[in-house]
Amino acid sequence: MEEKIEILMSLSAATAVHCVPCFEHYYNKAVEVGLNEKEIRMATDIAKKVKNGAELAMRRNISEIMRDDHETSSCCGEQSNTSCCG
Repeated sequence: MEEKIEILMSLSAATAVHCVPCFEHYYNKAVEVGLNEKEIRMATDIAKKVKNGAELAMRRNISEIMRDDHETSSCCGEQSNTSCCG
């Protein structure tokens, strides 16, 4: 089970940093150890939410630094003052 968790974490990290070669490598390992599509998809979906939350926070910080009063869209595409990653 520990190997599967490590592979899922690696898939999440590769997704978050947009590393296609890493994702392909760990995807193949995931298939080899018997992880199913639902488990893999869950890991990548979580990574996307975290990545989108970080991008939202960066946009907000830029707006604050630039004293920009425009509303910021959330990572879910709606107007929001909170992150949707948590």
